[in-house]
Parts: sequence; C-alpha cells; structure tokens
Amino acid sequence: MTIQYGEKLRNATRSSDITTFTGVYDIFSASVAAKYNDGIFVSGFGFAASFYGLPDIGFIAWPDIVAYVQRMRAILPNHHILVDIDDGYCDTEVACHVVTLLESVGASGIIMEDQQRPRRCGHVDGKQIMDLEQFMMKLEKVMATRRDIFVVARTDASDPEDIIKRVKAFSKAGVDAILVDGIRDIEFLKTIKKQFSQPLMFNQLAGGKSPPCDLSELKALGVSLVNYSTPCLFAAQTAIENTMKHLQENNGLLPDATQERTRLSECNAVLNENLVRRDQR
Repeated sequence: MTIQYGEKLRNATRSSDITTFTGVYDIFSASVAAKYNDGIFVSGFGFAASFYGLPDIGFIAWPDIVAYVQRMRAILPNHHILVDIDDGYCDTEVACHVVTLLESVGASGIIMEDQQRPRRCGHVDGKQIMDLEQFMMKLEKVMATRRDIFVVARTDASDPEDIIKRVKAFSKAGVDAILVDGIRDIEFLKTIKKQFSQPLMFNQLAGGKSPPCDLSELKALGVSLVNYSTPCLFAAQTAIENTMKHLQENNGLLPDATQERTRLSECNAVLNENLVRRDQR
C-alpha cells in the first residue's frame, strides 16, 4: 500500500503541540539529522549552496529538486520531508507539475511562496512580492492538483496590513499551514495567528531577520510548526574551515583521531544505517 506522507504529517501536527524540521543541504546531512528529528526540511538556501555553489536567488531547476527528494526518500522511508519549492518554479502549470512529481516520489509537504522573480532569500532585503490575485491563482490550482501532499503557503510581505490580507486568503484556499517569513517583531505572530485556524509555521535562520526563540516561546506565540533552514550547512562550513586551517597550520597532518572528530567508523555507521532503512521499506 502506498504511504500517504502528507496525511502522516497532518496527523503528526494534530497530535503534537509543536513539530520541527531540520534544514539539510544534501543527502548525507539529512542522514545525520534524521537521527535527531523526524522532520527534515529540504532548504532552498542549502540546496542552492550545495548543488550549485550559488546563492538562493532562483537558480534551482525543478528536475534537480525532484531527483534530490527521490534519493532522500529512498534512505529515509519514515521521516517527514518538507520541501521548499520557491514560487513553484515560475508559472502555474509548472508548479502543479512539480507538486505532482514530488508527491509521487514521497515528499510529505511543500512550502510555496509569493515572491516574484528574481527571488531572494526570505531574510534579506530587496524582495519583490507577487500581486495577491496572481499568487492565489497559482496556489488554488496547486491545491486542486494535490492529492495528499501537505501544503504550506508562505508570504514574504512585510507590511502588516498586507500580511493579514494574504494569510486570510491562504486560509480560505484551504492550505495546511501558513508561514510569514522574515518576521522581526515576533509578538506580531499572535495577531497573525488570530486570522486563521490552520497551523502557523515559523522559520528559524541563524543571522536572519527574526530573533532566535526556543520552542516554549514559540508555542506561547501560537506557532505549531518550526523549520530550521540552515543549521547543517552553517555547521558544515565551520567544521570544514576548521579542518582546512588545521591542515594548513600543521604541515598537512590530519587532526588526531582521538579528538572529538568523526572517524571512518562513525561515518560508515551512518551510511550503513541508510542501507538498512532502504532495505526495510
């Protein structure tokens, strides 16, 4: 029987006060994160960085992201996989096609935003927002196309009145959850949550516009879904930088394996566990 990953995620959100997703940048980082969290977030920022070596400004091609999610689902058959699909990769028909393909390869959910192209990371300045009517045509067609996948509608609007107008429209369209990205005043989340009955999502990004909050604070503000966009990518950059500096400063000598560093056995343990999960599907 085909697993309904979207419904599985809906049930998880209903049975838990707060559901979290760890942002990953490749399949290996997803493998490590999966040991600590049932929710995996396919971050557009992380994917653009790892797959293209470029900033998150619209370079991602939808066949690349679909293939990536397919490989991830093969080794993580039981996790929730939430996928950032930007604006649906341009027009409405492409957005619907991508959602159908992601559903077929086992994605649990998608986040689709109302930014115009050229797009930018949600926590930087200079974003351009689609007309609400234009975005709603796309969102409503996606909602009519999806069979099971969990849909998060995201707005990058910054004007409070515009935000309220948009989240009400998203709610009316029947989305599963709503994300307002780049919120500076987290108390405004209370006002936003009063506008709809669906779960409210919050995006945590180190160095982003929103202040860091722990889960207790977010629950008090009405948040029930949290995605951490880039912790794996940023941690990897720090670790790689430190190792490269060590090699440079120690005449090419690798760090002592007895120190608190990953060794061959630890790395192989992660990879072999993926084999076990894959074969248990």
